[in-house]
Amino acid sequence: MKSNQMTIGQVADHFGLPTHVLRHWESVGLLSPARVAGDRRRYTRDDLFRVASIVIAKQAGLPLPDIRTFLAARDPAARKDVLRRNHDALQARMAALRSALDLLEAGMNCSHDDITTCPNYRAHLAVAALAGDQ
Repeated sequence: MKSNQMTIGQVADHFGLPTHVLRHWESVGLLSPARVAGDRRRYTRDDLFRVASIVIAKQAGLPLPDIRTFLAARDPAARKDVLRRNHDALQARMAALRSALDLLEAGMNCSHDDITTCPNYRAHLAVAALAGDQ
């Protein structure tokens, strides 16, 4: 094995993934590692960058078909369309998470016996409720 190539097990360990995930990504067209004797996969540095892209995109919530489209797109406009759509969805999820975190922090700072009577907690709930109306 060349020193600049890795086995599926090494790549899986490097990214903290089970090997079946890499095989699945290959089956849906996200990866295409080189094959050597015995049909064994060998991953290059370029493959590692591709796996890193997939991992980060998955963490951001992108579905596999969108990841495949944006990685395969040779047309910048097509790529930007997929990324823009997912960017907007991620921004919305981040705003919801920020609101939830603010509510948890308000709850942690509350000394009331019944948290629902805490004015600070209620103020956070009111903001969250109004944000849902928009």
